[in-house]
Amino acid sequence: MKKLINKAEDVVREELQGVAAAHPDLVRVQFDPHVVIRADAPVQGKVGLISGGGSGHEPMHGGFVGMGMLDAACPGEVFTSPTPDQMFEATKAVNGGAGVVHIVKNYTGDVMNFEMAADLARAEGVEVESVLVDDDVAVQDSLYTAGRRGVGTTVLMEKIAGAAAEEKRPLADVAAVARKVNDFGRTMGMALTSCTVPAAGKPTFDLPEDEMEIGIGIHGEPGRERMKVKPVAEIVEMMSVAVVEDIPFASGDKVLAFVNGMGGTPLIELYVVYNEVNKFLQARGIEIVRNLIGNYITSLEMQGMSITLLKMDDDLLKLWDAPVKTAGMRWGV
Repeated sequence: MKKLINKAEDVVREELQGVAAAHPDLVRVQFDPHVVIRADAPVQGKVGLISGGGSGHEPMHGGFVGMGMLDAACPGEVFTSPTPDQMFEATKAVNGGAGVVHIVKNYTGDVMNFEMAADLARAEGVEVESVLVDDDVAVQDSLYTAGRRGVGTTVLMEKIAGAAAEEKRPLADVAAVARKVNDFGRTMGMALTSCTVPAAGKPTFDLPEDEMEIGIGIHGEPGRERMKVKPVAEIVEMMSVAVVEDIPFASGDKVLAFVNGMGGTPLIELYVVYNEVNKFLQARGIEIVRNLIGNYITSLEMQGMSITLLKMDDDLLKLWDAPVKTAGMRWGV
């Protein structure tokens, strides 16, 4: 294993120290417990928006803390759910009097710990709405979930709900926008290689040189099928059919197309993927009105990608285009 680290047990803390040093204009980092907080939080009269999960998926979630997106993020250890006290501290730190929305990816530990934190916050008089992300069409249940996993749509939800909160919409409205994104978004991922968790020091799973895994999870969980590597056009066709047929998407729909890298895939390949996604959707009369291409929700150094489609309406389009200023996503400012 080759990693640019000092000690495996110090990776998350030292990463967060680097974030604090690099982006003091955007965030402040609290240690013990670890929480990344928007620099000007709490913003009075604004719904606070927080999310979190295991580290190793950067820039999600800490890279999305800032104006127009998250107010705080709770980073757990690598691929490990954050603790309830992290989420409770984050909730208190961003409460500007208008309530707080928790964006929770559907993993058993995340769901349980966010529920405990929400109960603690409500006991102190903070209104909390929890929104679950379960957009992965690959499998119904997995190693870490009851029901579908929360994956690529999480990034889109954080941006769109963050814009709604920035407009100072009320708590119920921000939560409703977030739930609409989950209802309208679907994702599937694939892997060419495994990732290596620093503390383990070896690949999470074995994937022969000539094989790929379709429907992989962002922690290396098994997917739908393992098969021989195929040309990208065939891979995209296979994945896109599964995504489009799930809601289902139909001719005349307008979508945001998100091609996400898993950490080890170069942009040249992601644009080849996007080209195939674009051709696939054009052939079905589905119009791409916005796109996002790059590494936004990663799995350490895994080579692979995911495809997310989000059905857009006028309100979602306006909120997507709204200004955002975070370490991992920035436009309009």
